[in-house]
Amino acid sequence: MEFKNATVTKKANIYFGGKVSSRTIIAEDGVRYTLGFMLPGEYEFNTGAAEVMEMLGGSMDVLLPGATEYAPYGEGQAFNVPANSSFKVVVKEFADYCCYYAD
Repeated sequence: MEFKNATVTKKANIYFGGKVSSRTIIAEDGVRYTLGFMLPGEYEFNTGAAEVMEMLGGSMDVLLPGATEYAPYGEGQAFNVPANSSFKVVVKEFADYCCYYAD
């Protein structure tokens, strides 16, 4: 997927001591995306808006709200996270992702 006529925030969003970083993109239609990369580790994220996270490369195990077990997600797969919730991920090698928000 390509973003045409989009606005990109040059400064990275840095989390977890630099192990997770992303850049914000606003598409021409106003949809907000983040393109990010995670190094190995265990992370917990909180959401304000509902999100869809699409895996572009690598993999992660994800514990979604209400789930009792982690589920694996890899390249070409996506998962949904409800608004105002949190989810946990375990990255063993790396995870390259695109996240978009249902504002």
